[in-house]
Amino acid sequence: MGEEIDRGSFSADDFAQFKESLQQQTVLLKNWFDEGVFSQQRSSGGFELEAWLVDNNAQPLPINETFIKKLNSDLVVPELAKFNIELNGTPQILQDNALHKLQAELEQTWQNCVETAHTLESQLIMTGILATVKDSDLCPENMSRMLRYQALNEQVLRLREGKPLQLDINGHEYLQSTHYDVMLESAATSFQIHQQIPANNAVRYYNAALVIAGPLLAVSTNSPYLFGKQVWEETRVPLFEQAVELGGIGGAAFGPVKRVSFGSGYMHDSLMECFTENNEHFPILLPLVGVESQDDALSRLPHLRMHNGTVWRWVRPLIGFNADGTPHLRIEQRVVPSGPSIVDAIANAAFFYGLMESLVTRDSPIEQEIDFAIARDNFYAAARDGIAAQLCWQSKKCSAQTLLTQQLLPLARQGLASLGLDKQDIEYYLGIIQSRIETGQTGSVWQRQSANKLNGDLQAMTLQYLEHQQSGRPVHEWVV
Repeated sequence: MGEEIDRGSFSADDFAQFKESLQQQTVLLKNWFDEGVFSQQRSSGGFELEAWLVDNNAQPLPINETFIKKLNSDLVVPELAKFNIELNGTPQILQDNALHKLQAELEQTWQNCVETAHTLESQLIMTGILATVKDSDLCPENMSRMLRYQALNEQVLRLREGKPLQLDINGHEYLQSTHYDVMLESAATSFQIHQQIPANNAVRYYNAALVIAGPLLAVSTNSPYLFGKQVWEETRVPLFEQAVELGGIGGAAFGPVKRVSFGSGYMHDSLMECFTENNEHFPILLPLVGVESQDDALSRLPHLRMHNGTVWRWVRPLIGFNADGTPHLRIEQRVVPSGPSIVDAIANAAFFYGLMESLVTRDSPIEQEIDFAIARDNFYAAARDGIAAQLCWQSKKCSAQTLLTQQLLPLARQGLASLGLDKQDIEYYLGIIQSRIETGQTGSVWQRQSANKLNGDLQAMTLQYLEHQQSGRPVHEWVV
């Protein structure tokens, strides 16, 4: 989905040809799983960070085309809205000082972006939802001028048979909104954590990522406001699920199978089960591969990867390729919001990588002790209540803070150590997570408390947030 396409409208023949290619590539992918051709190299990690361009009053500024042209970096690309951009990083093998390398590169890219923004009398801010964004900002006029986004908008509305998208969230305050386009999605910005995984253990990695999703979100929430109202601790979750609400094929178009969801269950024998579900349950949304992929051979799976990119599971499997052309499997953990600071983001990634390693290498699969329904319920509880959520773990219910402190932090430390990561880095990044748990101050908690102290002035709160973010300090050190 990151590539541009060469046209925005499609004919019946386009859909038919794409479907034929998708079927062929699905069969080829199954052969790869059956024959064990995927890379077995050790885990590596990477990320995508989505951010906002704002003016000096913390209002969204729709200038990403001018900004990206002036920045001229392969690591920064436009997002759906003209006031959003995405920063990417170079994947690192998870060993030695990999975490420090991820942070150092992101800091350099971020600083380059900040300096470019200043030349355009703008600023850059990373946050799950910009508290000052207005419903009226999310309009077609502010959609990035790329064909893939115009096509996405057209096809979502086509599959919805022209029915508008309805935002209906019941939280601390009740929020409703109606849109005739997909621009609601642009208000939800994330820090997406990637992990390339050894193929021989891919099922356990994927299932562990689902189990981890709830606790990881509980300790990283950063999206309490939308359109001036206090909603969930991570309002980004219901916002994104409703912003592109599409169901499955035929009679399931408005049924329980959703393109944005926590998924339908654990994997059992192979991650192929997920791609089979994509093919069987979800209609083709964008029947065209990216401009850069049109000359790819069948073996690069361009149509299958495009289709997978239009099914937005909160934990998503990806197919990629090593430098030598060997296919590999990745997990994309999509639950973490953008911000509050760069060091907070890398600490969230460290916590995720450490937990993944510990849960995957334990004697019995964690999914045998935590039902899928429990993992899903934990995720939504964390989205609603954040660090104050009550979570269930191995048949016991407890506060997120207790679970994180007593069980999950030790597991994360053990996992990072077994990967061979630098001991000082382990203590530094997990120390940030520990302090966040002990203080109870996540990004969403800081935003709420600061807004309350400012008598609900979200603009003043956002400007203070930006000032703290620019200091580089982790959120647990931010003064209210």
